[in-house]
Amino acid sequence: MRLAASAKAWAAIAVLAMAALAAHAVPRVPASDDEVVETLPVVAGWSSQQHRLRRELAQRPKDEATAIAAASAYLELAREQGDARYAGYAMGALQAWETAPPAQTPPAVLVMRATIAQFLHDFDGAEATLKVALARRPNDAQAWITLATILRVRGRYNESDAACRSLGRVGPALYGVACLAENAGLRGNHDDARQALQALLAEPALRDADKAGTRQWLLTSLAEVEELAGRQAEADAAYRKAVAAQRSGYLLLAYSDYLQRVGRHAEIPKLLADEARSDAVLLRLAIAGAAARGKSAQGAQGAQGAQSAQSAQSAQSAQSAHDAAEELRRRFEAAALRPGTTALHAREEAMFALDVQNDPKRALELARLNVRLQREPIDLLVFARAASAANDGAARGEVKALMQQIGLKDARVDATL
Repeated sequence: MRLAASAKAWAAIAVLAMAALAAHAVPRVPASDDEVVETLPVVAGWSSQQHRLRRELAQRPKDEATAIAAASAYLELAREQGDARYAGYAMGALQAWETAPPAQTPPAVLVMRATIAQFLHDFDGAEATLKVALARRPNDAQAWITLATILRVRGRYNESDAACRSLGRVGPALYGVACLAENAGLRGNHDDARQALQALLAEPALRDADKAGTRQWLLTSLAEVEELAGRQAEADAAYRKAVAAQRSGYLLLAYSDYLQRVGRHAEIPKLLADEARSDAVLLRLAIAGAAARGKSAQGAQGAQGAQSAQSAQSAQSAQSAHDAAEELRRRFEAAALRPGTTALHAREEAMFALDVQNDPKRALELARLNVRLQREPIDLLVFARAASAANDGAARGEVKALMQQIGLKDARVDATL
């Protein structure tokens, strides 16, 4: 979804989201100002930090460090909760520079603004803002890695390579090498990518406890390279090592998708048990539930006598998956009330239509819309799966042409087509 790059527009997301969800509800007028109308999700340790940052920001709204710290905290909450309202609050924290021209806006504020835009899939706006920031501060490693990521997501690997090399010149060498390795893996240079990532992981400095996050990132990248190469066992091993190093939302979703692809859907609910019920988490739970129902139906004839605690547990899991699917369906319907939001959720809605609702034609429509905006391997894979499920030869041809155009090599897509 293309969103206006202004603090006022981002902050309006919160109002729009709440209005949409309430569109079919009965209005309720609070009896007093003390009555709580809605409680936003609470994350351990967040509340005190939120209040402190709000106070400091109110006292020093033009203090660059305070504004960026507040925006970063809100954006992290948006990622954890999958709630775009917090991204609106993040942009609102930068409102002191809302009307300032780029030349008078601190480069770090521009980079933060671009990072928020990236989260909300305003890739054009994010890219343009980053290039302005880099023109003024070309040694900004954070700006280069963010730009490299955006270009990669859009399937512009050569341009991403250039940003990776710039990152390697101005930041720690590890990040530049890993950045290039990820692009190499996407192009099908799996051996080179694997060797580069494994060499980084072998560095003694990464054994320190405070490097767990870096190890997890590299191991996740390695797992994704192995999946691109069609090496399932190696991918599973890398994912498990990554989870052991440090859990993160992105990692758990990626591993959940892997488990689903190899038929280990029963492991997904436990993996995601402690995660916030974001759209992405609910989607994986719903897909796992649909797969479990299909498997249960196939084996029902041979297991009619196995009524036990196990069957009760299965019923509970089925109900939980059903609840996740219903909650996600309601969220998609609420989001659809806001003009121009379909593309933002197109990947997730395509997966929902394909794997939960068994509607391949709708899934294909959404997957085709999604690849106009983002072209990560998962986007092409969903497109390919929808085309095959819909038995649409022309769509299969579109997938192949797009893969060739951007230079992506993915054994999973090849097997699907």
